[in-house]
Amino acid sequence: MNQIAQPSDAQSQPPYLRGLNPPQREAVLTTDGPVLIIAGAGTGKTAALTARLAHLIFTKKAWPSEILSVTFTNKAAREMRERVGRLVGDAVEGMPWLGTFHAIAAKMLRRHAELVGLQSNFTILDTDDQQRLLKQLILAADIDEKRFPVRSLAGLIDQWKNKGLVPADIDAGESERYANGRGGELYQQYQARLIALNACDFGDLLLHMLVILKTHRDVLSLYQQRFKYIMVDEYQDTNSSQYLWLRLLAQERKNIACVGDDDQSIYSWRGAQVENILKFERDFPGAKVIRLEQNYRSTPHILGAASGVIANNGGRLGKQLWTERDVGEKVKVIGVWDGPEEARRVGEEIDIVRRAGTSLDDVAILVRAQHQTREFEDRFIAIGMPYKIVGGFRFYERAEIRDALAYLRVVNQPADDLAFERIVNVPKRGLGDKAVARIHQLARATGTPLTTAAARILDTDELTGAAKKSLGRLVGDIARWRDMATTLPHAELARQLLDESGYTAMYQAEKSVEATGRLENLSELVRAMEEYDSLGAFLEHVSLVMDNEGGAQDPQVTIMTIHAAKGLEYDTVFCVGWEEGLFPSQRSLDEGGVKSLEEERRLAYVAITRARRLAVILHAANRRIYGQWNSSIPSRFVAELPAEHIDTETTMSGGASLWQANWSDRADPFSDVARGTGRGPGWQRAAGTGSTFSAKPARVVESRSSAISLGNKGRDDLSLGMRVFHQKFGYGTIAEIEGNKLEIDFETSGRKRVMDSFVTLNP
Repeated sequence: MNQIAQPSDAQSQPPYLRGLNPPQREAVLTTDGPVLIIAGAGTGKTAALTARLAHLIFTKKAWPSEILSVTFTNKAAREMRERVGRLVGDAVEGMPWLGTFHAIAAKMLRRHAELVGLQSNFTILDTDDQQRLLKQLILAADIDEKRFPVRSLAGLIDQWKNKGLVPADIDAGESERYANGRGGELYQQYQARLIALNACDFGDLLLHMLVILKTHRDVLSLYQQRFKYIMVDEYQDTNSSQYLWLRLLAQERKNIACVGDDDQSIYSWRGAQVENILKFERDFPGAKVIRLEQNYRSTPHILGAASGVIANNGGRLGKQLWTERDVGEKVKVIGVWDGPEEARRVGEEIDIVRRAGTSLDDVAILVRAQHQTREFEDRFIAIGMPYKIVGGFRFYERAEIRDALAYLRVVNQPADDLAFERIVNVPKRGLGDKAVARIHQLARATGTPLTTAAARILDTDELTGAAKKSLGRLVGDIARWRDMATTLPHAELARQLLDESGYTAMYQAEKSVEATGRLENLSELVRAMEEYDSLGAFLEHVSLVMDNEGGAQDPQVTIMTIHAAKGLEYDTVFCVGWEEGLFPSQRSLDEGGVKSLEEERRLAYVAITRARRLAVILHAANRRIYGQWNSSIPSRFVAELPAEHIDTETTMSGGASLWQANWSDRADPFSDVARGTGRGPGWQRAAGTGSTFSAKPARVVESRSSAISLGNKGRDDLSLGMRVFHQKFGYGTIAEIEGNKLEIDFETSGRKRVMDSFVTLNP
């Protein structure tokens, strides 16, 4: 039974209750029994959580040491401690159980380490140590690491630990996920080796404590009695191990308050299960559910657009965000011709808001995949727009891009020793430090580049066996690639080089989310090369980009993935690449069906609700992928935006062929996904003549052609420098001709890309 503690004199209410709205106050004052606080985006959940913690201490319902308060990040834990400290003073110093899941579990485990065969001074291994240990086991088991990479095994073991599975729980089906059924065996060996080393990895901290709580009733009872109150932040992000750990600790007193938002559960790829928050009331019968729905961040139009999209999800608890803020601008939905125009348009829109007084620090561009950042980075470098990448490296600074560039640099410039050093053993070729040192010695002695020294050392006995053979193969490959560079287009050369070197295969073998992202980045790199006349010109461009760093204190546009943006907010947010296949991600739909579609929709909700004043959504009719122009249809999430909350426009000008979706004609919008095709509603192919995008994509209309190609034959009556007229953009001069596409410098609109059929001569 929930109990609300009400101070007797309203005038003497403590400071932590001031400024809270009624649902926030209810969340603070409902102290006993299970409580689920559904906190929508921007609804002040941190304020409510902090006040609740202060209230428990202020009213002496519990000593600080009797409260377990769990967060997901150290940053959140520090913020919580600082806020509570401002409210209750030094009492916050007596809160030893305020921290992240892993920090608290580690503290517990050191007290009971012997129960799982460890000593209290056990070592916590980092990722590198973990992989080195696993590699030893893989080699000892005579498993081909190239076919079954160590990272794949490490990721699989991490998944098992997130699910609360010990080696004895791994059945044959799970074991088959690595090395033809040897996954479970290696997991067991790994755990035994960790015990022998008096060590554990990050996942063990919770797993070991889960095992102890399940098998040692006295320890479980100790903590159940110790923790009078349990508070959990971001409950929607808990994995199975965290969920089971919390449920065990809370079963005795049931004074557990969980704060979260099922509509912002976007981390399934790292083990989070939205089901944990959805079944809270089943786990704790009689639970009080409190909804924080008053938003303090965004305008009504932004909230309306986000709510309209997320309402299409079936598995959710439901809430209705509202705000007292001014209505503000509608969400802008802009259709563009292609990726480069998307980057140009975003740059123009940023200039507009900057001139209106918005700092660049309050502007963000949110992408679904890391590889999308490249086009914006190149554009911003060209126009001098300062930017930063959050949650990752700049495109050309990523490890896989630097590796690929090093291969290209060696082909372009034989004397580039730094590039040769980087790729000589990437991927692994069995060339250790000693072999590389011998190549260096010969290079210094003969005054030649490393590539020349590497070729010469093959004629000596300095290297033997596998090292000599693999170096000979690399030297031969480099010579062959240089010959190919004289006849083969440089982008095609890059594709073949990455394949023939084994670099692409290295990441394909990993079969992880991280590896998939790296492969996407490599594809984007090759695509970027197509825009330059030669390999040398491209490498020079990259050098200039990497050398271009704005001052650290200068205002900068933030570019990041939607995942990295969770918890952040900006005045103006650009949500880019909202096209089927890109967002929602086709790979996610293929792998997870309806469940993944709903998580992708939650990502859309998170993206829109990052904006305080203005949200802009862009989608392109075409994307160039693997050197080919691919037609796109707007994301289904565009069709789900309520018309009353959006303004729609298109910067496309031509009779371009479009893929248009008739979303409304499908009786069951999830039927195709449920059948496993990954293709949701509206995959009819169609094209439009002079069509514009709309929030609700139009029905299929007649078209000239459904093929988009740069090789389309253009008009014979047009030439460079000719003055033409366009219905929308007015007068201009032809600057470039590429098939039936024109680049025109318009007198009032700047440079635009249009189709030749939409301009007239001699105006």
